[in-house]
Amino acid sequence: MPDRAPQPVDRQLPTDEARDLISLVRDIAQHEIVPKAAEEEDAGRFPREVFSLLSDSGLLGLPYDSEYGGGDQPYEVYLQVLEELAAARLTVGLGASVHTLASYALAAHGTKEQRAEHLPAMLGGGLLGAYCLSEPSSGSDAASLRTRAVRDGDDWVITGTKAWITHGGVADFYTVMARTGQEGPRGVTAFLVPGDAEGLSAAAPEKKMGLKGSPTAQVHFDGVRVPDGRRIGEEGQGFAIALSALDSGRLGIAACAIGLAQAALNEAVAYAAERRQFGRPIADFQGLRFMLADMATQIEAGRALYLAAARLRDAGRPFAGRAAMAKLHCTDTAMRVTTDAVQILGGYGYTADFPVERYMREAKVLQIVEGTNQIQRMVIARHLAGPETR
Repeated sequence: MPDRAPQPVDRQLPTDEARDLISLVRDIAQHEIVPKAAEEEDAGRFPREVFSLLSDSGLLGLPYDSEYGGGDQPYEVYLQVLEELAAARLTVGLGASVHTLASYALAAHGTKEQRAEHLPAMLGGGLLGAYCLSEPSSGSDAASLRTRAVRDGDDWVITGTKAWITHGGVADFYTVMARTGQEGPRGVTAFLVPGDAEGLSAAAPEKKMGLKGSPTAQVHFDGVRVPDGRRIGEEGQGFAIALSALDSGRLGIAACAIGLAQAALNEAVAYAAERRQFGRPIADFQGLRFMLADMATQIEAGRALYLAAARLRDAGRPFAGRAAMAKLHCTDTAMRVTTDAVQILGGYGYTADFPVERYMREAKVLQIVEGTNQIQRMVIARHLAGPETR
């Protein structure tokens, strides 16, 4: 029988350094992530040591300035690193994306002094971040958030609850959006809050359908005091900062979705080449071959879309609309491909003996986080037809 084992993705990378980065990530994935992924996800274990390794390897600050400990890599490269990590274990890929999202506000809008003081530890010093925008009563309507920061001399006192926080309870720093002024988006300010701040606590992690190794929890701020030096940007600028961060973060989710879909396709191809029915491999049957062809085509289209958006971002051109398209298409693709992978494996696909059932459970959340796919359609439509009339 010919060898039909899946091959690594053939990537078009801009530099030798980028190719070396991908080789490094694949080596870490093969030896440090994949062997323990299924067991640790089943046990709900967060792989903090993997994130420490990624930090030590320079992989948690790739798209940021090397002056502050970053990797000076374009988004085109950073996202392909995320894809490789997500293919190995979504908890790791998504966690790296969230850390990058949490670092964005300070990297893009902090003062030079703030960046010099905090970014080196955030980007390469072993710290792990969390991004705090959503609340129990404000998800898609993020501008209605109620967590409040009140000025007290040279400090701010933050009170409220954030919800659905990835790395809630294990993060070393939290980028927090809090209300400092009027209702609506213009009354929100961003803050960098240390994870060990007095008055900060996390609820028990949510019991989730998938991504059980990635802690998601409410984070409570009970009179948390932070100095004004940890305010990011101007007062009232926080919501604009949050939306700008999400434009880039959606590309991270898109890349993770394609990584997950690629992992599911690889499992389906390998199984179809091995499994025999009616005297031959099931990969020989046209109906199944067409399923594999459709899965591969959807993945390649998604990869091309997120990379096109990344290249716009790298060129300093508007990319928000394309980022929304990438997030929408890639996460829908991940849901379709993982579902089809379960179908190809049949009864075995529905058992925990094979990873595709986990991939299918994990894919669902990608259609929800960092703006549901319904919100993405609204964003895309606004870029096409302008804002809705009221």
